[in-house]
Parts: sequence; C-alpha cells; structure tokens
Amino acid sequence: MRIERLVVGPLATNCYVLESEGEIAVVDPGGDGGRILARVEELGGTVRSVINTHGHVDHVAANRAVLDAAGEEAELLIHEADAEYLAQPDAGFAMMVGQRIEAMSPTRTLVEGDEVRVGDQKLVVWHTPGHTPGGICLVGSGCAFTGDTLFVDSIGRTDLPGGSDPDMRASLLRLQSSLAPETMLYPGHNEPGTLSRARLTNPFLGTGWLS
Repeated sequence: MRIERLVVGPLATNCYVLESEGEIAVVDPGGDGGRILARVEELGGTVRSVINTHGHVDHVAANRAVLDAAGEEAELLIHEADAEYLAQPDAGFAMMVGQRIEAMSPTRTLVEGDEVRVGDQKLVVWHTPGHTPGGICLVGSGCAFTGDTLFVDSIGRTDLPGGSDPDMRASLLRLQSSLAPETMLYPGHNEPGTLSRARLTNPFLGTGWLS
C-alpha cells in the first residue's frame, strides 16, 4: 500500500492518502482540501472512502471537499461515538479555530473490529478512546494510523470535553502490548515512526502513568 502524508490545516494535522490497486482512502482530511485533491489526482486512483480517526475539526474540515470531488461512490466513515461531532461541528471545536464547517452525516459508522478495504489491503478498526469517546486506530499490515491517540513522542490531550485519562491509559496499554515493535505508527500530528522508537522517546509509554 502506498502511503502519502500531507500536513494540512492550521493545527498541522497529518492527512494520509492511501492507495492500493487504484483505490484510495483519505484519512483525516483536516484542511487544505485543494492540496489533498491535487495529490489524489496525481496518484490517479478512485477515492472509495474518507475516514476520520475522530471528530475534531482539525481532522474533518476538508471532508466535504474530498467527498464532493470523489462522487457518490465514496463513503464517509467515523466511529459511532464521534458521529455527533460531524452533525454538530461546534462540538468538534470548529469555532475555537475560527472555522465554519458544514454539518454532515457519515455514510456508515464504525465499531471495534470493522474492516475498511483499500484495494487488496485491509485496515482493522481498533476503538481507542481517551482523546475523544470515538477515537480509533486503523491497523494494517505493519502499520497503524493512530490519530490523536498515540504520537511517536506524546499522546493526544485528555482535558478537552469527551477526553478521559482512564480510557487513554487503557488504549495505550493495548497499543503497546498488542502491536509488534516494528509497526510503523502514522499519527495525527508530528512525524511517523516505529512503535519501538515511540517506546524510547514517548514519556507516556512504559511508565507509571499507564499503571
């Protein structure tokens, strides 16, 4: 699977364009819709899905732009517990970052264990709350798109509405104990890196905070 990273929007969100066998999934189009669409056009595939790892505005702001360009065949996917952020954009802090975005409804909502296909590749949904109630990671072969649950050097905030320290601890424990050390992490912000690197550099992994 080809993985392209674009840093978009005012909060420097990582948007990932995934391509396999001519099919494309866009993960977290958080802004700069024109740039995302230009990269999609360069790859030459067909957008089958737009996937939000959670519902905050910096991860969903360009949903509409990508979906409008993709046409009716493309799905909008988000965990069921975060679907309200799309329906009520201010709940996803749109106004806090000075953006007005259109209320939307997902094509379908995701739950733990669902699969999203990109060509011949499979991404499995892991429900990893903590940053938001419906935060997810998308786990594929040798890779994990971790949204704002886990960065290589830190974690997503838990002090915003819907955040939870206990849920975040449980999600991090699951990730560090269940993913192979060589798994490549593609987080919602900052640079990608392996889980083994995160264990060395991330102060929230392998520490008393998780106990």
